Amino acid sequence: MKHLLKTASIAALAIAGAHGALAQDAPLKIGMTFQEMNNPYFVSMQEALNEAAADIGAEVVVTDAGHDVAKQISDVEDMLQQGIDILLLNPTDSAGVESAVRMAKDQGVIVVAVDANANGPVDSFVGSKNRDAGYKSCSYLAEALGGQGEVAILDGIPVVPILERVEGCKAALDEHEGITLVDTQNGRQDRSVALGVVENMIQSHADLAGIFSVNDGGAMGALAAIQGSGRDIKLTSVDGAPEAVKAIADGTAFIQTTAQFPRDQIRVGLGMALAQHWGARVVPTEVPIDVRTVDAENAADFSW
Repeated sequence: MKHLLKTASIAALAIAGAHGALAQDAPLKIGMTFQEMNNPYFVSMQEALNEAAADIGAEVVVTDAGHDVAKQISDVEDMLQQGIDILLLNPTDSAGVESAVRMAKDQGVIVVAVDANANGPVDSFVGSKNRDAGYKSCSYLAEALGGQGEVAILDGIPVVPILERVEGCKAALDEHEGITLVDTQNGRQDRSVALGVVENMIQSHADLAGIFSVNDGGAMGALAAIQGSGRDIKLTSVDGAPEAVKAIADGTAFIQTTAQFPRDQIRVGLGMALAQHWGARVVPTEVPIDVRTVDAENAADFSW
């Protein structure tokens, strides 16, 4: 708690200082490159960034890599040519974007990675406790099954947050001797891909009782497959997306999601960048953001 209060204080002081400084200097220019924008999670992040930037009179340049690392590098090059002061980076490939990070640092730009970390001299990283998220969701799933049954993991793109969620999930499942992990397949965090993958899972495993999806987008495809099969298969996931929360509230096979807080991530990330931009020397290099279980008991009252 003390760590979180300290972090919040740094962010608040940075933004307060920004109000005064920006009134006299040229507007601060913030670049934000997303791995994708076809996802309400990142849309909400952009909304929060725009609100914060407007509050301090800063200019924002936003790009969408579309999961293409070459495009993301090119987008960063373009933003550097436009004279950005801060780069907020949501990498589509943590290792692949290292050259973009180094280019930005060579030009004196503050670089903060958000949601997923990046290789290279990043100043700060702000992201969810992804291992905790996977652990919470799979503990919930195992307990909902009474500690018995076959389960499968709907995996995703091999970036660090997804790998950590799967690691946490497996750790939780290992605590239940009666739970057997029978299948792990990649749904690429995409609804339509996940639909076909989970249909195959269900057909291949007559006793499948539960599925963990690494994100809510894939989980919605998994839910469609479960509903189409007519089988009693429980589903948990990670994100807290609006349609996932609604499915949980409606009493479907989707019983739990571990919610992230994308708006908080971008606000704290911007706070870290501003603190460094205005001369702070003790800014945390990593700020983990807590996650929270959303189930039938609190889904009606939850939103990002």
